Amino acid sequence: MREQATRAVGEIDEELPSAARVYDYLLGGAHNFAADRELAERLLLVLPCARDLARLNRAFLRRAVVYLVGRGVRQFLDIGSGIPTVGNAHEIAHEAVPGSHVVYVDRDPVAVAHSQLLLEGDEHATIVQADMLHPETILGHASTRRLLDFSQPVGLLMTGVFHFVLPDADARSVLARYRDALAPGSFLALSHLTADTGAEQMAAAVEVMSHSSDPVQPRSHAEIRELFAGFDLVEPGLVGTAVWRPDRPEQAEQEPGGSRIYAGVGRKP
Repeated sequence: MREQATRAVGEIDEELPSAARVYDYLLGGAHNFAADRELAERLLLVLPCARDLARLNRAFLRRAVVYLVGRGVRQFLDIGSGIPTVGNAHEIAHEAVPGSHVVYVDRDPVAVAHSQLLLEGDEHATIVQADMLHPETILGHASTRRLLDFSQPVGLLMTGVFHFVLPDADARSVLARYRDALAPGSFLALSHLTADTGAEQMAAAVEVMSHSSDPVQPRSHAEIRELFAGFDLVEPGLVGTAVWRPDRPEQAEQEPGGSRIYAGVGRKP
């Protein structure tokens, strides 16, 4: 497994930045290359709160998983899971309910390689290398089917990834194909960049990310709300990451960049 992971990393283009590795750098990780760090620093120049956005998005993932576990969910499909860092979905779920099943999905070879190393020997979690724009490939993958029972509720995690779905890919249709595969009682946890606030800064950030393998498409509150079609949003609805069921409500409103990413959780009736 370790030899396969090393070979996979060695085969990638280190000069082309990827969102997964830029995100890793913003979170303080070490699984990134010089080109990723350079792009991240350019991003910080035009969007100084970028590290806060990454941190708040990661914190939303933790709170969402804890919420879903509390609603009886014992299996998770984490789309665009990125490079493993502190507080992965399976660690959060296993801490609450040992034996919870988690399938990670990412297309970035570095993210996949390091996930394989992290999950080596774990019978309850795995990683699938695939593009989220091809739901049937992911849903029908042997590793997915081994761990997830789609006749039972699933927690579908799409935190900070759907803004990489460009307009010509028809985001609503893509998400609907995942939704239709889920049993009633399943949940969607989704977070998404917006330009509803700080439009000029976000436009500059979009330009910076256009020089990576993962260009960005921010969406409005209404457009992101449409992605929850077929799900009933739970309280407090679609809000900034900082104020979605915060651990410390008295501090949430003061978080820098707390409204630059909308976040919500919906239940399939």
